[in-house]
Amino acid sequence: MTLQVYNYLTRQKEPFKPQERKRVNMYVCGPTVYDHAHLGHVKLYVAMDVVVRYLRYCGCTVRYVQNITDVGHLLDSGEDRILKGARRERVEPMELVETYSASYFRDMDALGVVRPNISPRASCHIPEQIEWVKTLLEKGFAYEVNGNVYFSVEKFAEYGKLSGRRIEDLEPGARVEVREEKRHPADFALWKRAEAEHILQWPSPWGWGYPGWHIECSVMATKYLGETFDIHGGGLENIFPHNECEIAQAEAATGKTFANYWLLTGSLTIDGVKMSKSLGNYLSIQDALRLYSPYAIRAFILSAHYRGPLDYSREAMEAAEQGVRRLHNTVRAVRSRLKSASPQATADLSYIADLDPYRDAFIAAMDDDFNTPQAIAALHDFARAVNKMLDSQQIASGGTLATIDGMFRDLGGKVLGIIPDDLEPPGVGQELLGGLMEIILDLRQQYRLEQKWQEADALRERLLEMGIVVEDRTEGPSWRLEL
Repeated sequence: MTLQVYNYLTRQKEPFKPQERKRVNMYVCGPTVYDHAHLGHVKLYVAMDVVVRYLRYCGCTVRYVQNITDVGHLLDSGEDRILKGARRERVEPMELVETYSASYFRDMDALGVVRPNISPRASCHIPEQIEWVKTLLEKGFAYEVNGNVYFSVEKFAEYGKLSGRRIEDLEPGARVEVREEKRHPADFALWKRAEAEHILQWPSPWGWGYPGWHIECSVMATKYLGETFDIHGGGLENIFPHNECEIAQAEAATGKTFANYWLLTGSLTIDGVKMSKSLGNYLSIQDALRLYSPYAIRAFILSAHYRGPLDYSREAMEAAEQGVRRLHNTVRAVRSRLKSASPQATADLSYIADLDPYRDAFIAAMDDDFNTPQAIAALHDFARAVNKMLDSQQIASGGTLATIDGMFRDLGGKVLGIIPDDLEPPGVGQELLGGLMEIILDLRQQYRLEQKWQEADALRERLLEMGIVVEDRTEGPSWRLEL
């Protein structure tokens, strides 16, 4: 493979070489299912989806594991997120988990995110987690105090190798709970004692309790992918303490490298602030899908490199919608022409040779650490070249058109997930609305140029009555649905 990836473990771009040729084992930290997912989650899961899609496009067999956290993920206050959600909605914790696990998968399905091969739940792997804690105690990497079991960071010499943090520089309370019973402030919980009123608890050699968040991922990843696997993905905000602790406890327990490549995504922001439920500055996936097509949402996420941050705005989403609409229109034109083309099976190589550079540019972008912005640009360049060929009436061969359609299906469909196999005919749903709004805004702009202010204002008011807000900006008018 010519694929280069940025490995956060080494802080450099390096060739990707799976342990077994053409087979990739990949783990991604999944959602804590205590509420509906939002666009901030989409930033991670669409990015990782494209990683999986591209590896499969390159001929690899990928075993993709993404866990479901349904116990042990604590807030900074020490409260379990699942228990807090259950109290909020006055339901049993596992009832909450069922509700929001189903919601998460519905949202991912709607966005075309390929389901993981395995979606293990933390609560279904308690026995394995207890055995791991016992192993760490036996090897001297952990200690028990009053029913709590902690990992001793001072016993693991490489603690901090992923995040770059040194033990001596860690401040007490910096995202790790401070307790007097700890030997070092940075020691983290492998197993926590449960108070009598704590609903989620299991019997263990140290009394009734529940696992720490970090041990869950280490156990589930190695159970299904082996003690050493190829790729660990996740959000960059979890590099410390979560990912760092995963490595420490896994490598202390097995004596082997945990994951060879760490691919971490930047956050989705609004006005430079991370999108978060706790801050209230989020847009749920369900609400986003009422405003935009799933292909536009994917294109928006992929318009920035996965490692960097991405700032949400209506303007950026509308630009993504328009870009996807242009691609879809080209694909429709190709498929429409294909239906009436001559049945010649062989592609005209004089045209196909002209299109090869676009495929090459796309693959080169993806091989460069999954550079989706450049890949999308190559796809648009390809579409423009195809449009010129269609306009000039040069393409008559059904074989040539089928080859072009195949490139759209492969690059825009199988890899990026922004071009569906079955496009709706023109004039349906959001495609129709977008096209009509372009015509209406052009007409309103003409009124303004002719200083027909009354007609322009009347048109805007009519649209507002229909729930469509038009805003005049320096770069041109924009519109949005006001729900």
